[in-house]
Amino acid sequence: MAMTIHVDIVSAESEIFSGVAEHISVPAQMGEVGIYPRHTQMLTPLKPGEVRIFKHGGEEEAIYVSGGVMEVQPHVITILSDTAVRAADLDEAAALEAKRAAEEALANRSGGMELAEAQTQLAEAMAQLQTIARVRKKLSR
Repeated sequence: MAMTIHVDIVSAESEIFSGVAEHISVPAQMGEVGIYPRHTQMLTPLKPGEVRIFKHGGEEEAIYVSGGVMEVQPHVITILSDTAVRAADLDEAAALEAKRAAEEALANRSGGMELAEAQTQLAEAMAQLQTIARVRKKLSR
């Protein structure tokens, strides 16, 4: 049997995932990071994107996070995010509308939205749309 590591993903609203995984892939600020059992301790900020949880038997679960922080201990990974949603539950129409609004705010720079806020919302919307596209591609196989 393969070694596993316990993973907890928690948003401001609730616990999204708690279980074991063979490894995970996470969108850290420094780039995509793979974490396996007995990984060295680490604390890193996350950017908006998809956390991919690889479970026993090749099963994979995808969860979108809006950013946050990840703490890694040798046998436990904890991810804290303001927003965390299972990839299958993402709303494509809402993500497209958020992308449109952020792009409009960046183009006009006269709206009520600050530049940094618009850039953050655009990054989050793009990450959601990329997650949706990857999940669709995987399901169509």
